Amino acid sequence: MMSRYFFDLHNGDGATRDEQGLELSTRASVTREVTRILLDVVQDEIGDQPNGAVSVVVRDDKGRAVSMANLTFSNSWFEAETAE
Repeated sequence: MMSRYFFDLHNGDGATRDEQGLELSTRASVTREVTRILLDVVQDEIGDQPNGAVSVVVRDDKGRAVSMANLTFSNSWFEAETAE
């Protein structure tokens, strides 16, 4: 049975509410969609920033939060930057 899920994005710019949603049939398909969203956002938004965090809250068709996934990125250099 297909159910509609909504994927609300939370990042450094605040929250973006999903108004369309997707019809998906399994928890595994919801997890795949959350993973796709997180990876896309990190690629597009983290860029040259050394740190960042992104979350996706999944709501069901009744508006109830049913899942949350977080991705945190941190990059540290071990030596000082040198002039080129």
